[in-house]
Amino acid sequence: MSLRLSSRLLVGVSAMLALPAAIAADRVQVVTSISILADMVENVGGEHVEVTSLVGPDGDSHVYSPRPSDARALTEADLVVFNGLLFEGWMERLIESSGYNDALITATDGINKLDYHDHGHDHDHDHGHDHDHGHDQAHGEFDPHAWQDMAQARIYVANIRDGLIEADETNADEYQANADNYLANMAEVDAEIRELISEIPASTSVITGHDSFGYFSNAYGVNFLAPTGLSTEVEPSGASMAELVDVINDQNVQALFHENMTNPAVIQQLSEETSLPIAGTLYADALSSGGEASTYLGMMRHNAVVLHEALAQPGHDDHAHDGHDHAHDHDHDHDHDHGHDHSEHSHSH
Repeated sequence: MSLRLSSRLLVGVSAMLALPAAIAADRVQVVTSISILADMVENVGGEHVEVTSLVGPDGDSHVYSPRPSDARALTEADLVVFNGLLFEGWMERLIESSGYNDALITATDGINKLDYHDHGHDHDHDHGHDHDHGHDQAHGEFDPHAWQDMAQARIYVANIRDGLIEADETNADEYQANADNYLANMAEVDAEIRELISEIPASTSVITGHDSFGYFSNAYGVNFLAPTGLSTEVEPSGASMAELVDVINDQNVQALFHENMTNPAVIQQLSEETSLPIAGTLYADALSSGGEASTYLGMMRHNAVVLHEALAQPGHDDHAHDGHDHAHDHDHDHDHDHGHDHSEHSHSH
């Protein structure tokens, strides 16, 4: 009797152990190019998705080289999500070489694109963007870092929602509900960012490691400069360092910021030569591997808080930033159905 009971217990235990693997196998297998997109997919997909990000937290998408395991991940995927606007040119080559032929979501479909030369156009600080973008030119004429404006990020989420529904209609209601909840959370964080940034004088400029904050600048009103000599790939020459010092002295730069992907030694050297403080770390193209900036919403809030702590003036009103509210006039119709056009992309690779 006891033997029979114990064997039944063993069968029960082994069935329970197998359950998580079975659940994982039933999930929609999603591959994303970058960690920011992975977090968005997890928020919309919930328990119904298994997400793999090819470039992980703190990873630099600009210099990423796909591995053989990345091609294997694509062959097992039900859905692939990437940014587009030539942000990750290696991704399109990887999709083609892997033979992936299922659903493909371009997260930036339908956004209000910013030309690289538009950066700072509301601030009369175009001098900060007359430099050679170096690696950014490889992206084409449009700035691909659109997640830095939460109005554009809403469109990312709508595209992801529509792609998941197309890939897994059975759970469409949950994807819709998760997306609605996530969009509501995004609206709250967006309002927090606007309140924080409103206390920063509009004449203030900041320097970061490379030109990733154009959408943030356009949406919220902080003037970001990333002059010649700062990128994620190129070490600055002595001449470009001298130019950076001149820009800092000329343009009312109040603080320097590390980026989680950029060589900290360059910003450190600038700080020593100009006596400007390094006011913290901003997250541009990748989430942090831990802490608040390990989620997209946390990253956006973190950046706003760090900027506010370094640059805000108590009692400063927000009239100087009112002009930036126009960035949100176009965004809230997130139920548009451009997301359903992605199936045509899957056959072009």
